[in-house]
Amino acid sequence: MIALSGIEKRYGAVTALGGVDLTVERGTVHAVVGENGAGKTTLMGVLAGIVAPDAGTITLDGTPARIASVEDAYAHGIGMVHQHFRLFRRLTVAENVVMGREPKRRGGYDHAAAEALVDELGRRHGLRVDPRARVGELSVGDQQRVELLRALHRAAEVLILDEPTAVLTPQETDGLFSVMRDLAGQGRTVLFISHKLREVLAVSDMVTVLRRGAVTGVRRAAETDERELAGLMVGRAIDTARVEAPTPPGEPLLQLGGFGGRGLAPTDLEVRGGEIVGVAGVAGNGQTELAELIAGLRERDAGTLWVNGQDVSDATVAQRRAAGLAHIPEDRYARGLAREASIAENLEMGRHGRRFLLDRGGMNRRARELVKAFDVRAGDVGDRAATLSGGNAQKLVIARELAGDPAVVLAAQPTRGVDIGAAEFVHGQLRAARDRGAAVLLISADLDELLALADRIVVLYEGAIVGESRDEAELGLLMAGAHA
Repeated sequence: MIALSGIEKRYGAVTALGGVDLTVERGTVHAVVGENGAGKTTLMGVLAGIVAPDAGTITLDGTPARIASVEDAYAHGIGMVHQHFRLFRRLTVAENVVMGREPKRRGGYDHAAAEALVDELGRRHGLRVDPRARVGELSVGDQQRVELLRALHRAAEVLILDEPTAVLTPQETDGLFSVMRDLAGQGRTVLFISHKLREVLAVSDMVTVLRRGAVTGVRRAAETDERELAGLMVGRAIDTARVEAPTPPGEPLLQLGGFGGRGLAPTDLEVRGGEIVGVAGVAGNGQTELAELIAGLRERDAGTLWVNGQDVSDATVAQRRAAGLAHIPEDRYARGLAREASIAENLEMGRHGRRFLLDRGGMNRRARELVKAFDVRAGDVGDRAATLSGGNAQKLVIARELAGDPAVVLAAQPTRGVDIGAAEFVHGQLRAARDRGAAVLLISADLDELLALADRIVVLYEGAIVGESRDEAELGLLMAGAHA
């Protein structure tokens, strides 16, 4: 049994963990869930030797353990696989797996022994991957297998997986879950950090929920559901049900005719008023290029783009906005906000003026109305946008973009990095835009989000739309390039 008792961690005035207790049975898959900032990664970092707690104890099978470093954690059989892989892309699979613990022959690195070791390790744990392959040439799913093999090579009996499905296709996710169950069946313990509640329930034995650095509930996965877990995460009921469009879609308001540029093949796509069209795909397959080409942030090489009946193929960003295009960018800080400007100034950017001077009075009145309407939690509209949390910063962007009832809404990764409560609000705003007749193009790396929101889903693979489906298995195959 693994027991963490009274774990505390503060960063200045912020309490990340406020005396957390966590008990994990050996040979189980135990999920740790919570909103952004709930403390789940910090708590797992304590167990993995990455974070030094201010107070608390760790007990392994009844024996107190001092874990002050990653090497200490590995000495106790604990390894962590991070959300962002820590691999050397130019090295082979075998070289990455054995790094720091390389087999030697005549004083040098024994390539053959390393490759045989990795091959045997992969066969034993159902994690087969070519030990001679360069990591940079592998799929994301295979790169994750390399991370798992590296942890297992260090004799990890406890594996901590931080958001392991964030960039996987459904098929790769199913494969990972099979490995997790097999590892638990062998007596190993898997701690699974995630915010995807459907996946948590599919693979876990137990679930611990954190909110604001405290445990709000521990449940057997077989005895709970998404609604209860979401409520424990945010302190109120969350509606996760899909809501159909109230009326059939109308005329096309966003039209791409052979439209493309660097990173995006000539593309044909229509989004009609009153529908949400989702764009799925593994990250790096042209999603950013598609969004920025439509928004006018990149130059096209071919084709035409129509917004609300107007040809805006060569229009400026301002002209596209005037035609009725709203853009919620994937990076709210780089593209969506001026962090040092005030909340009111951010809400008025590109919209309001009085000759050569800002109408401060009108700007502030309008800002207060929007802050209230879009539930932006802020002290004063004169405060800098930099003072807002991630979720409230995203609400600020959405308030500005949707306030004028645009004909077309381009939403790129609109819930990335926001908690479940803010994500629910964003989803509601996108549905509301659709229901009043806007055409919504939703680009998201979260397939669950697309299945919950989109009326139609197309898939981008290597910069081209390769198919359309609402079937999760078929979408996964398309995302993996199985259309070829």
